Amino acid sequence: MARILTVWVLTRTVLLLCVLHVLTAPGPDVTSDVSVIYQGWYEVLRTGTFPLDDVTWQYPPAAALAVLSPALLPFLGYAPAFFVLALLCDAAVCGLLGYAGRQPGKSARGAWVWVAGVALLGPIVYARYDVMVVAVAVAALLAGARHPRTLGVLAGFGALLKVWPVLLLVGTPRGRVTRRSWTAAAGTVLGLTLAFLVTMPGALAFLTFQRDRGTEVESLGALVLHVARHLGWRGEVRLNYGSVEFLGPYVPLVSTAAQALTALAFCWLLLWRLRARAWSASTPADAAFVAVLLFTATSRVISPQYLLWLVGCAAVCLAFRTSRMAVPARLVLAATFVTFLEFPVWFSHVVASDPLGVSLLFVRNGLLVAATVLACRNLWRQTVSGPRGGPQPVPGQLSQAPPADTYASAP
Repeated sequence: MARILTVWVLTRTVLLLCVLHVLTAPGPDVTSDVSVIYQGWYEVLRTGTFPLDDVTWQYPPAAALAVLSPALLPFLGYAPAFFVLALLCDAAVCGLLGYAGRQPGKSARGAWVWVAGVALLGPIVYARYDVMVVAVAVAALLAGARHPRTLGVLAGFGALLKVWPVLLLVGTPRGRVTRRSWTAAAGTVLGLTLAFLVTMPGALAFLTFQRDRGTEVESLGALVLHVARHLGWRGEVRLNYGSVEFLGPYVPLVSTAAQALTALAFCWLLLWRLRARAWSASTPADAAFVAVLLFTATSRVISPQYLLWLVGCAAVCLAFRTSRMAVPARLVLAATFVTFLEFPVWFSHVVASDPLGVSLLFVRNGLLVAATVLACRNLWRQTVSGPRGGPQPVPGQLSQAPPADTYASAP
C-alpha cells in the first residue's frame, strides 16, 4: 500500500499543478469547462432553477449538486475549489480500493488500475465532475456484496448524477439481492427526482437537450465520417450541443445506427442475465464493467471522461481475485493513454480528420471494441458456460459461513 500511496501522491501532484496552470499540459486548456461552463451553471443554480435556456446542460438533476459543490470551500475561488474536491474524490476511490485489496479474496490490483488509469488520462480527470460520479459508483460496487440496499441507493444516486451508474445493477444475483438493491435504487431515483421537481424548475430539461445530440467526432460511428471526408463527403465538424460533432448528410443515419447498436447491446445484457446461472464474488462488478463497456463503445459520444468510468469499473473488478477481466482492463488502460493523445494533445488532428487523428481514433476505438468483446466473452464463459453448481466460493473464505446479505446467500 505504501508504494501505491507514493505513486498516487506523485502523479496527482502533477495533475493538480496542471489544472492550476502551474505546469503546462500539452494541447489546449482542458479546464475551461470548469472556469467558464460549470461556473456559469453555478451562478444560475444558486438562484434555485436549472439552466433552462442552455442546451449544454444535458445532465440529470443531481448533477446540480456536483456543480454547486465548490461552495463547500468558500475560501477558494470556484475553479480551485472544484479541483480540490475532485482530488479528494480521487483519493477516496484509491482509499476504498486499497482497503478492499486487504480483505480476504481481494487484491491490490484494483488500486493499481485506478492509480495508473487516472494518471494516463491526464488533467481532464480533475476538470470534469465525472470523478465524483465514479467515486459513488466504486463505493456502490464495493458495498454491494454485503449491503444490497446500499448498492441500490448509491447506484440510484449515481444515476441522477450522470445516468450510467444505473448499469451497476445489471449483475446483481437474482432473488433477494436484486429485489433489495433494485427497489432501493428505484426509491432513491423517484424520491430525489420528485424533490428536485418540487424545488427547482427545469429538473428534466436535460432529456430534450440530450436527445438532440448528434455524432461526436471521437465516437466509433464517427470513424465512418472521418473516412468519408477523404472520399469527398462534404459534411463539417462544428461545436454543437456542447461537443464537437459532425454535421451534414448521412450523419443522422450514423447516429441512428449507433443507437441501434446500443439497443442490441442491451438485448445481449438481458439475454446474459436470463441465462446466467453461476455468480462468483466478482460477477456483479464484472457485469457492471461489461455493461459500461457496451454503453461506451456504442455511444454516439465517446468523450475522454467516459474512459474514467471504465477505469473505475475495471479497478473494482480487479480488486476481486475471481475476476476474469484482467485482459480487458489492460486494454482499457491502453485506450486511456491513447485517449490522452487524441484529446487534448492532438485533438486538432482529430478535428481535421488527418492521418494522425484518424489513426489515433482507430487505435483507441479498436482497443475499446476488443476490450468489450473479450469482456463479454469472459463474463459469458464464467457465468453461463461454466460448471453448474451455483456461486463459486471466494478464495480464502472456504471455511467461513457467508453473511446474511452476501451474494452466496441469495435465493
